[in-house]
Parts: sequence; C-alpha cells; structure tokens
Amino acid sequence: MSRILLHGRVLTPREEFPLASVLIEDERIAWVREGKVDVAGATRIAEAGDAVVPGFIDLQVNGFAGRDAAAGPGAIESMSASLPRFGVTGFVPTLISRPIGEGVAFVRDCATAESPGARVLGAHVEGPFLNPKYRGAHDPACLVLPTPEHVARFVASPPLLMTLAPELPDALEAIRALTGAGVTVSAGHSGASLDEAQAGFDAGVRFGTHLFNAMAPMHHRDPGLPGALLGDERITLGLIADGVHVHRSMLSVAIKVAGPGRIALTSDAVAAAGAPPGNYTIAGRDVFSDGTSVRLADGTLAGSAATLDHLVRVMAGLPGVDLRQAVEMASTTPARAIGIDGRAGSIRPGAPADLVVLDAALQVRLTLVGGRIAYQR
Repeated sequence: MSRILLHGRVLTPREEFPLASVLIEDERIAWVREGKVDVAGATRIAEAGDAVVPGFIDLQVNGFAGRDAAAGPGAIESMSASLPRFGVTGFVPTLISRPIGEGVAFVRDCATAESPGARVLGAHVEGPFLNPKYRGAHDPACLVLPTPEHVARFVASPPLLMTLAPELPDALEAIRALTGAGVTVSAGHSGASLDEAQAGFDAGVRFGTHLFNAMAPMHHRDPGLPGALLGDERITLGLIADGVHVHRSMLSVAIKVAGPGRIALTSDAVAAAGAPPGNYTIAGRDVFSDGTSVRLADGTLAGSAATLDHLVRVMAGLPGVDLRQAVEMASTTPARAIGIDGRAGSIRPGAPADLVVLDAALQVRLTLVGGRIAYQR
C-alpha cells in the first residue's frame, strides 16, 4: 500500500483549516486531521506556505500544449498528460462546430481515450446548433438547426455536455431529448431573449457556456441570455476568467450575483494553451496566439491561451474573493455541474485522491490523480 502525507493549509473547499494533514492511501483519501500529524512509513510531501486543494476540473478544453482535441484519441491523451502541470485532474475535451458525423465520432474518441494524466471525463460538443449571428470562431458552414433527425444522432451517442442556442427552431424539443439521454445541455452562442432563455431552462438547460461571450449583450431593459443565466438559480455559469474574455469588473459582478457555488471556471483552452506563441488550429481552423489571446485572422477571439490555475489566481485576486472561493469555482462547482461531485471536487475521507498543492504564490507545485503523482515541480 502506498501512503502519501500532505501538510499545509487545507481547503476542502467547504471548510478551511489553517494547518491540517491529509493522508492518502493508494487511490483515496484516508483521513483529514487538523494540525501537523506524522504517520510512520508515509511519504511526506510538504513545504511551508503550501495549500492543499481539490483537483481542478475544466469543462471546456478544445486543445492543449500544441494538440487539438479534434485530432483524435492520441491528441486527447497527450492533453491529459500535460494538464496536471496546471492543477487539472479532470477535463472535458471540447469540439467546436463540425459536421454532425464528426461530432458523433468525437464523442466516441473521448470515450475511448485513455487518461495518462488528468481524467478524461467525457465529450463537450459545442455546436453545431448555434445562432450564426453569435458564432464567434465557429465555422458558419458547419452550423445547422436542431431538427429531430440531427438531434437523434447525438441522442444515440450522447456527449457529456452539449452547447446550443435555445432560441432556434426545434431547440426546446432538442433540449428535452438530449436531457432525457443524460446530456447536460448548455445555452451558448445565442441571441436568446430573456423569455427564450427561460423557456430553454424550463426544458432542461442547466449550464451556460462562457457567460457574456458569444451572446447578446445584457441591457438594463433587455437582459437577454446573460441576465437570464445570472438570475436563475438552476443554472451553473461557465466563466472564462483569463483577463481577456471578461473584464475584471464583470467577473466581480458575476460572483456577487451568482456566488462561487454557481460559477464554473472554464479555460476554453486551445492548442496554444501551455505552449509558446505562434500558429495553431482549433477543429481545423487556423488561429494565432500572442501568448495572451488566441484569434482568427480577422481578430475574432478563438478560445484562449489560459490555464485553469491562472483563472484561479485571477479570481482569488478580486476584491472580496478568497482562495477557498476561487478553488470552489475550479473544482466543486464544475464537478456538480456534470454530476460527479460524489467522485471529485472535494477533500474528504473515501474520496479519490485528486489533489493539488499550491505554493504561497498559488503556483502548482504538485498534482495527484487517484493518489498518483501526475506532476511535481
């Protein structure tokens, strides 16, 4: 039996212990005890100023470290191996709008890909049932309506998460069918009005893809999809807090309105994330990264170059937001959004040992996946 002992500030994240010890036996957490407790025969990994937190879960990863998720299982496995360096212990590979046959194949690729590092949790199919006016970096030639025939192909091969525009013809029926197949349906790339959005929520939408981005802007007399997402307690909000996609003041608004229990930090990373500036692709579309943002040739934002630990640091640096809340948005909340909160996003006896150790500067020093060291600086 392997035993690893961690000491430090421990965020469960529902509780916070200024100093506690966490014992890991094989793949699971054996116990959490206040104070510095030594265990004979355990490998001790700790440094002054460390914080032990639940592993991060990213629900929107188009690519990473030079690899595009659309390229197949090998690329997804390479992403899995690279992500623990940034504290990610579980992720959802994401495919932007492509022909439906490719979307169905992508679901299969995610199901068969192995997890050498971060756990591959399932597929996020972002499109092709999107509003062309709010397509962002999606190829307009690939966008189609959610007809019963098109939706049936995804019902037969359901992704974990699917983004669509709830105002499209047949969208409400599509939401009901996908939800019935076990899919977490998300509203995004949409010009939905408040009423159209709420109709989508009533049909089963439970997530919002990158709040504020690629949707009609919120106006005080016409709140639209952003206002509907913020105002409905049933909805978890994906938020790209990279400092590029959403202004810091609006990040503060989002957390004040929704709270950390309804915000899931999502990187929307593409192959440029975790890689040097340069030319990359997202689902076959050429993009350029300057190291801070990623764009199409016309300047349209096309995913991000950010890593999830960076988003945690951004949120933890906002007025009134502490590290415990920032970690909750990167771990517990996304786990709950996709129904795995019983298996991820917490530090408690019996839970899988998916943990991250952050140093005093909130940089990742160690990542454990199932009790195995997946990254150590």
